[in-house]
Amino acid sequence: MSIGHIFSLIFYQPPLNALIFLYNTIAFENFGLAIIFLTILIRLLLFPIFHKSVKHQMVMQRLQPKIEKINREHKDDKEKKLKATMELYQEHGINPFSGFLLLLVQLPILIALYQIFLAKLTPETLSGLYSFVQAPETLNYWFGLINLEGRSIVMVGLAALLQYIQGKMSLPKIESGRELSSAEKIGRQMVFMAPLITLVIFFNLPAAVSLYWAVSSLFSIFQQEAVNRQLKSNEEPGNSRKKNNRVDGV
Repeated sequence: MSIGHIFSLIFYQPPLNALIFLYNTIAFENFGLAIIFLTILIRLLLFPIFHKSVKHQMVMQRLQPKIEKINREHKDDKEKKLKATMELYQEHGINPFSGFLLLLVQLPILIALYQIFLAKLTPETLSGLYSFVQAPETLNYWFGLINLEGRSIVMVGLAALLQYIQGKMSLPKIESGRELSSAEKIGRQMVFMAPLITLVIFFNLPAAVSLYWAVSSLFSIFQQEAVNRQLKSNEEPGNSRKKNNRVDGV
């Protein structure tokens, strides 16, 4: 069995069948609604991974001043610097490699979804659907006034805007008078750069891809707000759950 066949079996076929099933049922044969429902379904399935990753990211950002202090105190001793940094991560329940895990999990799914949205979904290309999923004779790609088969600067702009809002919400407040570290400056620059990259990449792609990204970013906004509220609640005086901002205690 080839790698391509395994990829198709695990990552391509399930979302494709789910998309067509949703299109035929609760989406009322509207491709835009089917994409929205599919995006929500995928984000719900991956919710534990995304949620923990967001918490890790936020706590990591809040630890940046302490990390910079360690770097200054042990700038001439890499072994002590590494040991002190790992002890800080352990104290706050942080796994510095969690971001890579999230990327590894979602990357093949994103690739499969892009392949689905970029493909011409005709009865011939849908002939390999599961037995309980019926291939529609035609697909209605119109979502309001937007043709999801073609390009849409409106949809791309919406996706970039929602991505910017989510990124802005993830930034911690800066203490008055504190100078930002190099890592913090890069992180804040990426809040602006990531949406610009989205505009450039998605501009020539079908609007269906931008719709998926916009809905996913909107889901992330609500998720980010929930994490922000939990972290704020844990930091309030007298909260019994407060324990050094540990991720597993959020």
